[in-house]
Amino acid sequence: MKIIFFILISLSLYANNILTNYRINGINSVEKQMDLELTKNEYWSEYLKTIDTTFGYLESSPKVLTCNKDASTLNLYIKDTNNTYSFIKTYNAFTGKIKGDKIKEGDLITPIGIYKILKKLTRENKLDSFYGPLAFVTSYPNTYDTFRGKNGHGIWIHGLPTEQTRDEFTKGCIAIDNQNIECLSNRIDIQNTILIIDANKIKQNISKEILSSILSELFVWRYAWLYDDIDAYLSFYSNKFVRNDGMTIQRFKKYKTRIFKKLEKKTIIFNNINVIPYPNSDDIYQITFKEYYKSDTFKFIGDKILIVKVDKNNKKIKIITEK
Repeated sequence: MKIIFFILISLSLYANNILTNYRINGINSVEKQMDLELTKNEYWSEYLKTIDTTFGYLESSPKVLTCNKDASTLNLYIKDTNNTYSFIKTYNAFTGKIKGDKIKEGDLITPIGIYKILKKLTRENKLDSFYGPLAFVTSYPNTYDTFRGKNGHGIWIHGLPTEQTRDEFTKGCIAIDNQNIECLSNRIDIQNTILIIDANKIKQNISKEILSSILSELFVWRYAWLYDDIDAYLSFYSNKFVRNDGMTIQRFKKYKTRIFKKLEKKTIIFNNINVIPYPNSDDIYQITFKEYYKSDTFKFIGDKILIVKVDKNNKKIKIITEK
């Protein structure tokens, strides 16, 4: 009871401080104070205590497909009414003929990475019968693939031939039998499903300590951006940074410095945040979110992707590419 009492007192004092700040300095000061609170590791550590972090921190992906290439399996997990990822089904799968990570067009390798499902193709869309009754188109090559110079396209999850024979491997796609591809189609929706592919078992039960550090760092970056601290903002970028459109770190610094000098009032809101450890890596994470940005001269509402490297010692992040 004493602990609860002291917590309530602390919350009351905190609310009082905000109210006093608002009374004296107005809403902008309170807003800045709240933005600062979002940068604190303590906030995120407390927030994550009740969050299922089986695959990372996921706000916008209630359905997760994982592909273990060595085991030749495709697994489906769906977030249940308790907001916990429940295992639903394993589908036996064919993957690329060659092991490893896809590098280029025609190498017969299924890529390792994190992908969205962009659309569903069916026989009504003139899908070739070789791919069975339907196919899901993935987002390969993704932002990190492009950064690393990978190429190729047409990585799908599809069925098996209805009129032809086939080998027990693919040219890089993931293939499951036709009954299962129909079953999968009934269980997922394209907008809310992610696909994680690895050479072997997918990482699970991701460290909440690491995730809280990354999320607090994300909002420190946002704070610097929001309040025109160009030095703090640029400190988040790796010297090897290259933006998805090819802009190098040198050009990016000049571009952002020019924008920050305008000192415009900005609104920056992040939601639908996902933080996922990148397969086949110990320190690379993919951060995605929906960004709302508005200033006096520019407005943007859309998807943002950051690929970050996490320092194992101080848990700080460096952005190596973004889109």
